[in-house]
Amino acid sequence: MLRAYLDMEFTSLASHARLISLALVTNDGRELYLELIDNWEVDDCSGFVRDTVLPKLDLLSHGLTTSKARQRLRTFLAAIAPVEILTASPHWDRPLLDWLLGADGLPLNVRMRAIATAPISGDDMLEVPHHALADARLFAGQVERACMA
Repeated sequence: MLRAYLDMEFTSLASHARLISLALVTNDGRELYLELIDNWEVDDCSGFVRDTVLPKLDLLSHGLTTSKARQRLRTFLAAIAPVEILTASPHWDRPLLDWLLGADGLPLNVRMRAIATAPISGDDMLEVPHHALADARLFAGQVERACMA
């Protein structure tokens, strides 16, 4: 089954976090990258997100309304299904993905599961790009290399 690696950026590590950007990278090289323009405000963001995530956004090139992002996500999933979406952060990613997909949720031929990766913390956290597409590419590469070993 095709694998798609998910990464997201969101406003803070709080229960009321809002989705800023989303990326899916498949193991056969297809990619989806979305930045939302109507779901969050700078004031919603933690200091870390303001300093590290927001400067990397390109809303003029990638910015979409939630409605258009939802449509693009559904179209992409339909094009790659059947697929297994892998996430390293299910407690954050699943609720935000479900929110973006809307009432219909994941299509029947799309499943999602958590996968453990090497933990990242402290100084290592600063070396992660904190850009959804770059991080999804890194995640995909890390897991795919492990699968080949």
